[in-house]
Amino acid sequence: MHTLELITDKGDTLTYTLEGLDTCSNVQGGLFVGDRLAVISGPKSEEGLFAEKVINLTSLLGKWVSLDKSFEICEGGVVEGSMKEPKPYTEWKILNGKLILSSDTFDIYSLGADSLYLENTEGIYGYKRLSKEAK
Repeated sequence: MHTLELITDKGDTLTYTLEGLDTCSNVQGGLFVGDRLAVISGPKSEEGLFAEKVINLTSLLGKWVSLDKSFEICEGGVVEGSMKEPKPYTEWKILNGKLILSSDTFDIYSLGADSLYLENTEGIYGYKRLSKEAK
């Protein structure tokens, strides 16, 4: 069993169980000291709070490209991208464990160091991370 100890924006400390006898957490983007996280809490048990889903917001930030889209997820809920696209993303947020990019809602299927896979009712969309030097 693993635990995750968080300090909230208000300074409170919360401790979550990541695994239990009959549960397993969905962690996207890894867990690193000092990173900002979004945690979806599952039902409280005798073990305490259970983290049903964890999204590493620090890992989510960055420039992402696919065959037909290019955008940068920035701090403060801002998305920068090409306004030439038919439906450019301009803002983002996490709500109930889902990533909302402007008016599109996605499940984060996978978030790695250099890849992002988003899923909605239309399918799974894959993105590659661009390095900070790339334009």
